[in-house]
Amino acid sequence: MFKNRRQSGAIAFQSASHFQGNCTMNRWYLRLMLVCLFMYPSMLAAAETAPLSMSEAVHLADKQNPKISAAISGVSAAEHKITQAISGYLPQVNFTETYGHTTNPMWAFGTRLNQKIITQQDFDPDRLNHPNAIDNFNSAVSVEWPVYHGGQIQIGLEQAKWNKSAQELFLSRTRQEVTAQTATAYTDALMAQRQLDVIQKALETAQKHLTMIQTRYQSGLVVKSDVLRTEVHIADLEQKQIQAQSHIAIAMAVLNATMGEAGGNQWQLTTSLEKGPSIATPLKDWIDLAESNRPDMRNMAIQEQLAEADVKKAKGAHLPQVNLMGNYEVNSQDFRNSGDNYTIGAMMRINIYSGDRLSAQTQEAEAMHSKVQAMRSELASGIEVQTRQAFLEAQSAWNRIQVSETAVAQANENLKIVRDRYENGLLTLVSLLDAEVASQYAETNRYKALHNYTVARIQLLLAAGALDTDFK
Repeated sequence: MFKNRRQSGAIAFQSASHFQGNCTMNRWYLRLMLVCLFMYPSMLAAAETAPLSMSEAVHLADKQNPKISAAISGVSAAEHKITQAISGYLPQVNFTETYGHTTNPMWAFGTRLNQKIITQQDFDPDRLNHPNAIDNFNSAVSVEWPVYHGGQIQIGLEQAKWNKSAQELFLSRTRQEVTAQTATAYTDALMAQRQLDVIQKALETAQKHLTMIQTRYQSGLVVKSDVLRTEVHIADLEQKQIQAQSHIAIAMAVLNATMGEAGGNQWQLTTSLEKGPSIATPLKDWIDLAESNRPDMRNMAIQEQLAEADVKKAKGAHLPQVNLMGNYEVNSQDFRNSGDNYTIGAMMRINIYSGDRLSAQTQEAEAMHSKVQAMRSELASGIEVQTRQAFLEAQSAWNRIQVSETAVAQANENLKIVRDRYENGLLTLVSLLDAEVASQYAETNRYKALHNYTVARIQLLLAAGALDTDFK
């Protein structure tokens, strides 16, 4: 048997000679990759690492993500809009201080009259026609109180309250989206780490095989091609290892961005990549939940109310507007002698013709109302599609987990059998390497299935509007 093995080995050595040169040509490239490989752990060690669970990542994002901060500011702005709307019911009080210097006959006489310093000489025609320059300081307090504005003030207050509710719903949906982004980024980082673990495990196994093959080659039990093929296999795994480390760095950067953390922060991820609970609720229940629970769907209903109110407000501009007015003023030339007076009254204003401006505003509001109605219908259809898609993807990912677990068990059993046969000289190195690659592929697929199911669950909860910061 050994003689036949040596003969077949000689043939294999001849067939392997074409890639021996390639291996030599790639050594400088491999050395460069190894330098990067050895530098990467030192770079990670230099960065401060801290344990981080998925729940902690989500809560950090809830506190620090800029999108949530912007949405919170939107709620605060809406609260101030309510205060502005309430002020429409209250009197508006203003104080003005005006200085004037004039020789205008009418204004000069009127100013002296307001200052209450008129004398008999002021009625002299020559003085009336050619008055001396006069200074005047006018201190006035004016009050304007809306009484009726065609219902526009009441509508404006209702809109301000609805707008606050809409901003709160927008904040709720933003929190859900940020939670989904953070949980997905965390899961992506976990997947990148598990891929690296699989590659490192395969690399350790391949290095052990290389040691064994080199020993057997020195004993004349295998040919040089087996050593070279194993070295090429190790080089391929080292390239994949470097690539996997790069994927981890990218995934960490994305995770930091969603959490509002510095991009270079490194974390020790403590949540494991597991199956989690299965999706037992029927699809129809998920769709019903989404239609009733999605914050953006409820927000769109409020937007429709706001658009309808805009129509009423535009029509109210055609109605009379009634204001009460009051004014108290003090006029003085030098703040020593002064005259004061007051005025109270009411004003009604009705627009007779606006160049079709008011009518166009009404038509614009009606068109916007129709637009919002169409957008609400489109959103409802989109939510159903999103929920259905997320549900089906979650189901598919769950089934793939079961298949991948079986494949891992089968691949590991096959690898054990092939390894035993190779060590006993019954199989070639190619069979062993194929079995190792199959085992690595099956393990990677299992992690991918776990990753895809976790992400699909996140997307399903997000589609249904049921995702919160306590997601696990």
